[in-house]
Amino acid sequence: MTTTLLKVSGLKVAYGGIQAVKGISFEVRQGELVSLIGANGAGKTTTLKAITGMQPVADGEIEFMGQAIKGQGAWELVKQGLVMVPEGRGTFARMTIIENLQMGAFVRKDKEIDADIDKVFAIFPRLKERAKQLAGTMSGGEQQMLAMGRGLMARPKVLLLDEPSMGLSPLMVDKIFEVVADIHSRGTTVLLVEQNASRALGLADRGYVMESGEITMSGPARELLSDPKVRAAYLGE
Repeated sequence: MTTTLLKVSGLKVAYGGIQAVKGISFEVRQGELVSLIGANGAGKTTTLKAITGMQPVADGEIEFMGQAIKGQGAWELVKQGLVMVPEGRGTFARMTIIENLQMGAFVRKDKEIDADIDKVFAIFPRLKERAKQLAGTMSGGEQQMLAMGRGLMARPKVLLLDEPSMGLSPLMVDKIFEVVADIHSRGTTVLLVEQNASRALGLADRGYVMESGEITMSGPARELLSDPKVRAAYLGE
């Protein structure tokens, strides 16, 4: 039986009097790539922030590896292996690529950090070419690669990716999705939040559709990708 690594039950999140997330439930099992898709403003990013301790939870439960984690700080969750690559990249602009990757391993105490940097460079050869370049001088796509590499440096048990293709050129979008597939194929469990429904579901094992703070559909990714409602709402058909 496949182990459930992340389980969200009845999650509610509010901003003042506005309920942004309205009692959603979903799970991510070990080894899966799960996509959470939805339009801008559906509540996807708010959901990730709540899971990772960056947004207060109004109600509901969040379990990671069988343990309740609601209310824990993001730094505590990173130590446990729950790592998010945020929307907008969030790289340290005045640090070099190497320094950004080292920051990704900040909570680690082992002696394999340099070896893991080499592994990140194997996934992202462009970062190796520019290892001493300041992050703030790189393109948006390169910064997205760096943000993903920095996330991998924490050795995540579950990697949460928030809109990794946002604002990128079509060629760079292709590259980013290739990398997401590669990361997953190497054994990392991934929760991918994306507006690009076609690409996200094309990679995923399972998917959830989020609309106005609620999950309205779920199932195997291929079934969702062929569903007329999903195709009409998100694929322009």
